[in-house]
Amino acid sequence: MKKYVCDICGWIYDEEEGAPDLGIAPGTAFEDLPEDFECPLCCVGKDQFSEE
Repeated sequence: MKKYVCDICGWIYDEEEGAPDLGIAPGTAFEDLPEDFECPLCCVGKDQFSEE
């Protein structure tokens, strides 16, 4: 499982934990997130995340 960090604000998406508060189940791969996924803190798209 990998972690991805928002290049703008530093919010981290951890594939192992998912984002239950956003309706994303634990174990959901970053590439499986919807194409319109946005950072919950600063609202940028998936293209603004880097693998940690």
